[in-house]
Amino acid sequence: MRQRVLRVALTAVLVALVLLAIPLALAIRSSLYADQRDALERSALAAAVRVNTGYAGGDPVELPVARAGERLGLYDPERRLRAGAGPRQGDTAVRRALGGVVARADADGELVVAVPVSHDEKVIGVVRASSASSAVRDRVLVGWAALAGAVVLALTLAVLVARRQARLLAAPLEDLSRHCRAVTAGDLSARAAPSAIAEVDQVARTHNDMLHSLTELLRRERDFTANASHQLRTPLTGLQLILESALEQSAPRQRRALGDALAATQRLHHTVDEVLRLAASGRRTGAATAPDWPLSRLLRETEERWHGLFADDGRRLECDTRGVPDDVRIPGGPVTEILAVLLDNARTHGRGTVRVAVRDLDDALALDVADEGAATLDDVSPAPAGAGGPGIGLALARELALSLGGRLALAGTEPTTFTLLLPAGRRAEGSFSRSGRAPEAP
Repeated sequence: MRQRVLRVALTAVLVALVLLAIPLALAIRSSLYADQRDALERSALAAAVRVNTGYAGGDPVELPVARAGERLGLYDPERRLRAGAGPRQGDTAVRRALGGVVARADADGELVVAVPVSHDEKVIGVVRASSASSAVRDRVLVGWAALAGAVVLALTLAVLVARRQARLLAAPLEDLSRHCRAVTAGDLSARAAPSAIAEVDQVARTHNDMLHSLTELLRRERDFTANASHQLRTPLTGLQLILESALEQSAPRQRRALGDALAATQRLHHTVDEVLRLAASGRRTGAATAPDWPLSRLLRETEERWHGLFADDGRRLECDTRGVPDDVRIPGGPVTEILAVLLDNARTHGRGTVRVAVRDLDDALALDVADEGAATLDDVSPAPAGAGGPGIGLALARELALSLGGRLALAGTEPTTFTLLLPAGRRAEGSFSRSGRAPEAP
């Protein structure tokens, strides 16, 4: 913005200077030439007054002493030089002056003024005054140089003033920009400072009011999340304790049902933890989950957990771990939850054998979950609040994938195939690397 303000100000100053300087330069030239001609005319008139009317009969002529740079000469009606300095034969200005008028002309690099000398209403001679044009031209050049110096000085002052004004105008906006970057980085306590510009102050006040409202909204959301966490975890923990106690005291034929109920409760507890973690990570820029699980372990435990459920439905679950790199570690909790959503979706809405496969894409991993059913767009669209269907679970899975720097997409509809893309984290790196954006689907 500073450069833009500076360019606009300098453009306006340059236009004004050009519009003023050119006419002023022409006025200087015209004025200096007019002054010189007026001076020559005054000298010629003063000399004409002193001319003796009997000079034609041989009386001496007394012309005044010419000023420096000027020449005075007296010409008779035949245009012959009778006294003073000048060309021996009168020029055009002398011929015109013999007609009884004051004549001005430029001839042979000189400024010439010729004044008639009259007696008894007759022109008896002409006084010619002249000076070199170069002298006036030098004075014009000096005047133009002074004008150019004034233009340069004005332009310099304009640059200094424009830079100061640009700084004054841009500083509040730059402060507001720094404040916005601080807010983006997570500092919600930052507030834009007032400035001397009313329009910028209005934007700053509006921004501060918006930030205050947003801070209050986040505070209420944080309080609600904390309360919801307490209200959800406490009864779930109590239910787990009851099931564990019942499992120890139950008959053998009841153990399986109680064990499944306890496992479902644990999965529900884990789901609540992931939902709350996702809500918290959405409020913190750069929040990440540590890569704490080997991928092979996660797939093995997923197969053990879901194999019996698919077997009860007369279906098969195949987890292909042959292409799983040994050195890859991933955030176990979120990825487990995503796979749980995909497998539950395949169990409820799919058919046939469900296959989980892993592809190593060097800088990313692709986890494919496919069944033998056919999906439509309505099957994978987010469902409205209170509605059933797979959309709600898939929406949660997508948000979890994004929170990991990955992407979940429907890769195929016949058969139904979901692909989870995750940035690859190698054990040698010591951390789960993530790119600035989600990997593109292969």
